[in-house]
Amino acid sequence: MNVDTLMRLLASAQQLCGHRDYVVIGSLSVLGMAQVEAIPLDMTLSIDADCYTLVDPPRVFDLSSQLGEGSPYHRDHGVYLNPVSPHLPTLPQGWAQRLIPLHQPPVTAHCLEPNDAAISKLARGEPRDLRWVRAGLQAHLVSLPVLRLRARQTTFLDDAEQQATLQRLAALG
Repeated sequence: MNVDTLMRLLASAQQLCGHRDYVVIGSLSVLGMAQVEAIPLDMTLSIDADCYTLVDPPRVFDLSSQLGEGSPYHRDHGVYLNPVSPHLPTLPQGWAQRLIPLHQPPVTAHCLEPNDAAISKLARGEPRDLRWVRAGLQAHLVSLPVLRLRARQTTFLDDAEQQATLQRLAALG
């Protein structure tokens, strides 16, 4: 997915529910780095935009039937909106202040800063998440020193998630 595809999807969401501001988490949050000449393909392979409405997060779930997986929008455009709760990802303290706004009228996508997204991906630990983090490190969109700092500033779900995240981080270098 690219920036234009994401913004068209969010504009369709705005037409349906009236909300103009969306928080984009997950892989496609890297699209907030639109000024970067070449975002690695491994960081933008996803066809689903994990997001929620900024002002009324549960409202995004009302969009599932029209924009979600298997919806007419998905069939027509090959991409879909994946409604999520703002409580879903494991994120470091201060993440909301580091959101990167990507404005394309009539909507604004507030994207996770790549290091914050990487912490969430390290906590989740799926192979595709770890590929995303490695691609971000290679492209210098993600920084190991920043990840180490942010890991210390993160409240994890439990000790097991924290230990697994720290082990995955240590394995990166």
